[in-house]
Amino acid sequence: MSATAQAAPCSPATSQAISEHAAATVAATLKSLADPLRLRMLSAIASDPRGESCVCDLAELADVSQPTVSHHLKVLKDAGVLVSERRGSWVWYSIDATARPAITTLLEGFAPAALAAPRDTDAYHGLDDVDEALTHLASSLMSRFPQLSPDAVTGVVRESYAGLARTARITAHLVPLTERFARQRLSDLTRDRSTGVPQVLFVCVANAGRSQLAAALVNQAARGRVVARSAGSSPASAIHPNVRPLLEAIDGSDAEAFPKPLTDDAVRAADVVVTMGCGDVCPIIPGVRYEDWAVGDPALASYEGVAAIRDDLAQRVERLVAELV
Repeated sequence: MSATAQAAPCSPATSQAISEHAAATVAATLKSLADPLRLRMLSAIASDPRGESCVCDLAELADVSQPTVSHHLKVLKDAGVLVSERRGSWVWYSIDATARPAITTLLEGFAPAALAAPRDTDAYHGLDDVDEALTHLASSLMSRFPQLSPDAVTGVVRESYAGLARTARITAHLVPLTERFARQRLSDLTRDRSTGVPQVLFVCVANAGRSQLAAALVNQAARGRVVARSAGSSPASAIHPNVRPLLEAIDGSDAEAFPKPLTDDAVRAADVVVTMGCGDVCPIIPGVRYEDWAVGDPALASYEGVAAIRDDLAQRVERLVAELV
């Protein structure tokens, strides 16, 4: 091609067609980002240390179903914002490399309000302030635990919120999670060893895999004859994606499962404390039996490997429940 040909300008019609195509592309992309949930999902993917997320991760963003998340991800993928990669049983989504600079600019400069997660209290008794919500929560729990002073109940509620907030990646619904965690801690504080059913505490570092599976298996096998808890010395922000479907298969729902920090009252309330072979150190309480189970880490295993870990735990749990009941 000659230099003259290289320098020849586009015809007005061609330039207009290119401009219209570019405008249509930009309009389609902006339309795909017009939904606040999609923006929040995109922000979660961008801020994830791995640079990617799967449907299970994003379903926690606004307490929506996985099919809903999949629909929004497809819209973003069709618009060229996201790319996907299937690995094993899961599809992982990341921001397209060519779109990343523009998306980063959008997230950092133009969408801070849209990206803000709903306040915890929006769905919690209609309250619009976290402090007010925690005060209300403490008051409601005082009547359930009259043997504890109001100050003690309030302290547990606020400590529980702070403990969960330190690790929560998605802050929406943190107050309802605090209610469940605080209620569990208050139950542990008031437990009567002489009359209560045996209680087991499973401890691992992240409380996102092994300990969650073990506790669910105990509660399934014991049918109320043994109470199982789980906690983490350094809890993760969410249950491991490979573990979630197994928890759902055990008890029909994984909604009750979320990583929780290890507390002294959980150890004191337990008859048996089981660490999961990951080097955790628990407070030594007289009268508490301690065991260490050397089992694999789901975070380092394939989906099939996680199923094998579950089967190993099921055999151990069967023996433990038989001993306790």
